[in-house]
Amino acid sequence: MTLLTALSTAADDRPDAVRVAGRSISRARLLASATAVADRVRGLDRVAVLATPSLETVVGIVGALLADVTVVPLPPDAGPMEREHILRDSAAAAVLAATGHDVGGDLPVVPVSPDLRSSTSHPVPAPDRPALILYTSGTTGLPKGVLLSRRAIAACLDGLADAWAWTPDDLLVHGLPLFHVHGLVLGLLGPLRHGSRLDHVGRPHPERYAAAGGTLLFGVPTVWSRICADPAAARALRRARLLVSGSAALPAAVFDGLRALTGHRVAERYGMTETLITVSARADGPREAGWVGWPLPGVGTRLVDEHGDPLPADGSAMGELLVRGPTLFDGYLNRPDADAATRTGDGWYRTGDIATIGPDGRHRIVGRASTDLIKSGGYRIGAGEVEEALLAHPGVREAAVVGTPDPVLGQQVTAYVVGDGVAEPELIDFVARLLSVHKRPRRVHLVDALPRNALGKVQKTRLG
Repeated sequence: MTLLTALSTAADDRPDAVRVAGRSISRARLLASATAVADRVRGLDRVAVLATPSLETVVGIVGALLADVTVVPLPPDAGPMEREHILRDSAAAAVLAATGHDVGGDLPVVPVSPDLRSSTSHPVPAPDRPALILYTSGTTGLPKGVLLSRRAIAACLDGLADAWAWTPDDLLVHGLPLFHVHGLVLGLLGPLRHGSRLDHVGRPHPERYAAAGGTLLFGVPTVWSRICADPAAARALRRARLLVSGSAALPAAVFDGLRALTGHRVAERYGMTETLITVSARADGPREAGWVGWPLPGVGTRLVDEHGDPLPADGSAMGELLVRGPTLFDGYLNRPDADAATRTGDGWYRTGDIATIGPDGRHRIVGRASTDLIKSGGYRIGAGEVEEALLAHPGVREAAVVGTPDPVLGQQVTAYVVGDGVAEPELIDFVARLLSVHKRPRRVHLVDALPRNALGKVQKTRLG
């Protein structure tokens, strides 16, 4: 079975099977156009694809995959240093881009156009062949290339089809970048494997989500927050079947707001570039704010403390989440040292995320071990819990909590807040009334905005 099963086997090939930024293409035409690309890149090891939200990006990615050439998505907004590092580190032999697009650099450019066609038959690649090299955000040094096999991607997508009841009858709508797991693997390769239609709306504006008429919608918290702030757009989503959020924690206030406006409880899921999606809420199961659900088929999880000793799944023990299973990556490109640092001797991947697991097996992600587990005065405090308490204040729009050095406590709880008409003492007292007193912020900094990356994740290393 090929990775993109539905590309050539879907029974209903509509002219708008794939729609990106207002332009549509049928699966048959996509296959023919992608095959024309495959004819040109066959025999290369790796190619970069300028991952703009366009049909050309879709054709280029599919064409390289048909030719058994590993795809290296290149963010269109990457600065010169980031772009040069990705191209050099990946050893890409060429760049695929829309005809006439100047990508800069010395690599040859293979022009991509949906108007080109070919009927060549290319051999089906082996499942263990690398499909993608995705580069991490580089929060600790230069971005690292993550090798993802066809088998891992297929396992992830099939697990999500089971969790979300994802079928060819769905119309998936999203506006996420095509160079991350969320937008590329789930949002593009998913429909081409499962046969659902895809409408990538370009930029994820609320009115575009509302107008698309989707049954399955993907978004990150910033997208859902904007939709929640646009009641007319939110109410238009009542006809959808399932709303899915990921890439960062969805604030409880947004979850509740969407439930009131759309009638839907958002399905949250958890994953990383290195693991793909490993845990998700189910379409046929309970969905509660902050809980990301159960492991996908074949995925194992466990919690350990800072010494690597196991912790109980009792809903209160908080420790680092380890995962293993068929969705894991094959290693960091050219970085065996980094790969070894993230694996245990018995094959578990260390996510670096702090979580709790309930007695029923449901998972809740507390935050990153490096920034979101605060050790203050002998207590272990999850930054996410304090952030949720702050967001419960009517004057707080955004909040980020970190641990900062303290000579007595070791670390103190420090909050950064975007709000209206709020003051530091008021917010400290507010949290102290909602949580244990030792979890209250010792300092609250009022700021105009929180630093975020392209997926809306707060970059806490830039706070302070």
